[in-house]
Formats: sequence, structure tokens, C-alpha cells
Amino acid sequence: MGAGPDGGPVVVAVDGSEGSGRALEWALAAAELRGVPLRIVHVRGYEVPLVDGPFASVVVERGESDPVVEQARESLVGRAGLPELEFVTVDGSPGRELPRLGAGAGLLVLGSRGRGGFASLLLGSNGLACARDAACPVVVVPRPEANPEPGSTEASVPDEGPRVVLGHSAPAPDDNALAFAFAEAGRRGARLQVIAAYPWPVLSCTPTGEFVMKAVEDAETEREYGKLAQDQLAPYRERHPEVRVDVFIAPGDAARHLVEAAPGADLVVVGRHRRRLGPGRMLGSVTHAVLLHAGVPVAVVPPSPSGENA
Repeated sequence: MGAGPDGGPVVVAVDGSEGSGRALEWALAAAELRGVPLRIVHVRGYEVPLVDGPFASVVVERGESDPVVEQARESLVGRAGLPELEFVTVDGSPGRELPRLGAGAGLLVLGSRGRGGFASLLLGSNGLACARDAACPVVVVPRPEANPEPGSTEASVPDEGPRVVLGHSAPAPDDNALAFAFAEAGRRGARLQVIAAYPWPVLSCTPTGEFVMKAVEDAETEREYGKLAQDQLAPYRERHPEVRVDVFIAPGDAARHLVEAAPGADLVVVGRHRRRLGPGRMLGSVTHAVLLHAGVPVAVVPPSPSGENA
């Protein structure tokens, strides 16, 4: 699949919160669909400052037992059809340790918010860190009240049956995101909605130096984007003939179209980002907005190493 090894375990982060409970349930289903083990991990954050200062690293003496892991273990006792389970406890910073624990995984799953922070925020710093830094695809599972009403975009029209939504950039296609979305739709028996947005309005400069909208050029841009997207999707359709694909070419803001199409979807898939500025990774603005506002599980797929350094 390109991002995350085939057959790698699903890793889910738990911390005893309701959000991590929802992530655990989502991860259980994902591991079952893939036929792989589920690794349930708890990163115990530091508590006692090692040095003075408001941003100091901290550590605490602990025993061998981990109540959070035990709670997760007990919640699964007696349930039938579970995948192979592994329980892991690590001491450290969740924002650093969770991406590291995702190395070698097929998928890293976490809730939109855990303990601490501002409850009104949909996505916490640990979720952003994992989406930005993990080497495998990261799925963020939101709280139920985050689900918005369907929007006005054409792709937001309700449709029966499972559905996966993919944000696709025709000028810079992300092969890993395409492969992940098709594979996920195939596993779920889901329809794949591909949303490709193009800049709008199309402006032309007049002889007097004014910029005006050109309806003809706008229509031509839509046709060109549509043909480009269909050509890019063709190899994946051949590999996944079982997947029904609907392509929506939409003018304007890609994030808005994805968020409006999200209600009722099983999953929204977006690429992380293809560029690096300076020494660190970054999330693209569309990806960031979808994580904050989609209200359904969102998969952030990292590019290949060559694409990330491009």
C-alpha cells in the first residue's frame, strides 16, 4: 500500500477517556477487516518536573500495573471474534511516543481528544502530532457530537450503504492516499467518492488591467481537471474493479467540499503533505481543516519518503 506495511498491526492509543474508548472500538473493527493483530498502547505522561520551568519534562515513579491498560483489557473480556491482542505501556510524551509506536504498523488510531486540554476543541495536540509525524496512516476518531449536518456540495447528497471519501489533488496526485482509499473502500464494500477541487473563480486580465471572471474558461478548467483526475484514477480502478467510484469535480475550497461530504461517510481520506519546509514535517492546510471539522473518522496518509522530500 505504500504507507504502512501490509500485514502490520493496527495500533490504538488509549488513555481511559471516552474518546479513546471510541478509538478502541474503531480499531477493533479495522483489525478484524485487515485480519491483523491489534496493539493497544497507553503512553503514561510525565507528572513530576525534572527541572524548573513551565515547559519542563517531568517523570514519576510508578508500579508495574497500568490501570488504563487493565481497564481496556477488562472491557474486552468475554467478547467473541476479537483479533489477536497485545497490550503495551510506555512512559513518555504521547506526542513523541505515539508516532514512534506507529513505526511498522499498518494503521495508528486515536480519539480526537483525550484527557486534558479544552473539551471544546475537536482535535488535540497529540492527534496533530501523530497525523504530522507518524510513518503509517493515522485515523482520528471524533466524538459523536462532532458530526455536522450534510452540506450543500453535490457530493454531500445522502446515499445508502458504506462510503469512503477521498480528497484528491489532480495537479499533485498522492499515490499513497489513492492506494489507501481504494483498499479501504474494497475492504468495506464501500462506494468511493473522489472529490477534486480546482481554483475558482478563473480570472482573466483585460487590456485595461482589470481581472474579470470568465465562465468559458471556468468550464474548460473543470473539464481539464475532470479528465486529469479520471486518468489518474484509472490504474486503481483496474486493481479494484469491485469498488464503485464517483468523481466530483468541484470549484473552490477543497476543505469545505470534503467537510460537507463527510456526514454519513465511514471514513474521509486525505494525504498529509508532499513538501517539507526546513527540518520538520507539516500538515497541509486542507488536511488540517478536515481534521478539525469533518466530524467523522479521518485517515491521514503520509506520502512516500521521496514525495515528502520533494
